[in-house]
Amino acid sequence: MLKTLITLASICFFALGLSAQPANGAAILARKQVPVICYHQIRNWRPSDKLADKDYIIPPATFKTHMKMLADSGWHTILPDELVDYLTKGRQLPAKAIVLTFDDTDGDQFEVARPELIKYGFKGVFFITTTNIAKNKHYMDKLQIKQLFDEGNVIACHTQDHTNFKKYKDQDWEIQIDKPTKKLEKITGQPVKYFAFPFGEWNSAGLPELHKLGFKAAFQLSEPRDPGDPIMTIRRILGCGYWSAQTLDYNLKHDFGRLH
Repeated sequence: MLKTLITLASICFFALGLSAQPANGAAILARKQVPVICYHQIRNWRPSDKLADKDYIIPPATFKTHMKMLADSGWHTILPDELVDYLTKGRQLPAKAIVLTFDDTDGDQFEVARPELIKYGFKGVFFITTTNIAKNKHYMDKLQIKQLFDEGNVIACHTQDHTNFKKYKDQDWEIQIDKPTKKLEKITGQPVKYFAFPFGEWNSAGLPELHKLGFKAAFQLSEPRDPGDPIMTIRRILGCGYWSAQTLDYNLKHDFGRLH
């Protein structure tokens, strides 16, 4: 009888697109990648902006064409919980699943990106640098962050002050990650489970610390994932200010290898 119940349970797992045990690093790397886009400032370019900075500054009109292209092309936004369940357990995702992320607490993400997300029924992940909260008129305040959360978006940690992850030692783990995470949890009233590396830079030696701090996953930029811990080095591409909607579409199809 017990053997029959175990067999039936296994069948149920596979019927749901799950495996009984979480996947190891090799199994995660073998799955089709889900595209993840990273946006920063959403504003018009200024004469003082350097050429390299414009990769991180997307004009509002261009951002709007990106979102329209994603909607018209049938992309469906998912949130990190769904992505992690897919990567670790094989949970099925909607066709053309994508993750939209926003770094650094910029106020234009609330003023410009939020209405576009609402317009198309999209949800996003907002990685908050806590020293930027209400730093000046260009950054989001606590009420705006809470509103994004209440509207179904994910609030996640992007350190206290954007110090490079590769430099952390001793008390830095508490100052740069633990305390900011707790501050965000006070704002949302819920656990903060996801992290993004400042500048997208990381080292393998620091990844166990993220596990110790209770994170389910972490996001970098375009480097290859860590073969031993790909769940803590999920790849993203920049939503570059230079990219037309067509260029973004091309990169989504080619930068992530085999797409889900």
